[in-house]
Amino acid sequence: MEKMEWIAPCHFGLESVLKREIQDLGYEITQVEDGRVTFCGGIDAACRANIFLRTAERILLKAGSFKACTFDALFEKTKAVPWENYIPNDGKFWVTKASSVKSKLFSPSDIQSIMKKAMVERLKSCYHIQWFKEDGASYPVRVFLMKDVVTIGIDTSGMSLHKRGYRLVAGKAPIAENLAAALIMLTPWRKDRILVDPFCGSGTFPIEAAMMAANIAPGMNRSFTAEKWTNLIDRKYWYEAVDEANDLVDDQVETDIQGYDIDPDVLRTARQNAENAGVSHLIHFQQRAVEDLSHPKKYGFIITNPPYGERMEEKERLPRLYREFGESFRRLDSWSAYMITSYDEAERYFGRKADRNRKIYNGMLRTYFYQFSGPKPPRQKK
Repeated sequence: MEKMEWIAPCHFGLESVLKREIQDLGYEITQVEDGRVTFCGGIDAACRANIFLRTAERILLKAGSFKACTFDALFEKTKAVPWENYIPNDGKFWVTKASSVKSKLFSPSDIQSIMKKAMVERLKSCYHIQWFKEDGASYPVRVFLMKDVVTIGIDTSGMSLHKRGYRLVAGKAPIAENLAAALIMLTPWRKDRILVDPFCGSGTFPIEAAMMAANIAPGMNRSFTAEKWTNLIDRKYWYEAVDEANDLVDDQVETDIQGYDIDPDVLRTARQNAENAGVSHLIHFQQRAVEDLSHPKKYGFIITNPPYGERMEEKERLPRLYREFGESFRRLDSWSAYMITSYDEAERYFGRKADRNRKIYNGMLRTYFYQFSGPKPPRQKK
């Protein structure tokens, strides 16, 4: 099978997690940059990556890369890309997003319109037609400019991969599913260990952890734009990837995953989301304030997304909330805690300096993932 290059964007600061995921799928990494990982694989990689990757935002088929410092160069070099290898004569194509960092060309709308014109010119000469109906499958193009280097990808995913399909209604300030999965992967938590989220909201952390424990692929129950690319991807590759995912599911796994929240309405949403994800039997949700956080067993994990206080009236409550969180954590025996927050006084009121923290951009919001490590459990005798 012919190898192609694929681009997987992700949250800034989590490239290493995505890289490991891609390697675990059996693909070779060709480049790691801020916010994206490029890898090499056959045409089936589009199917397997979309269905199995938990931390990617989408999967792009790399169509070309070149340097362009002027709009003339952008037009000519875009026109030189063999678009006919990807887009049929009835394909619907457009530049859906352009981003530019430290480049001479920086206007997204100009970049988009010039590239679309160049694509049309190329395809007109290849298909010997002057007008395109564009009533076939969609081939949305995304372009990144970094220090004048243009990288072009055709989006195979459609909706962002964080939209697994289970979260029909989100609570307040929800964390994206792929970000939650990546943060869990940054911890030593494994499916045989305890996990508690005391600020569970709509349940994203417990649900993503339960899906990992049961080996449920995140993209099993949704559709992708490239499913209609019959000129490039035979339907059998999608069927094979779904069959592979189904064979790996173990929903009889035993877990101790719990989600607490003080708001009964968001807990109802969390339970419904867990039901939609097929993991409601693996999670215990309970209405409980953070000051009442407790667990009888040792060596558990807290992984959570506490309130940030983006609104002024909420910010006033944060010192007490984080203080209660820290006091509850100290009552637990030999536990570890991991929290993502933009609240700059988090460590102060939690009452302990983090062993490690990691800067992560949650959209445009700069947050920190604070890691408070507890002791490792003794090794079990074989």
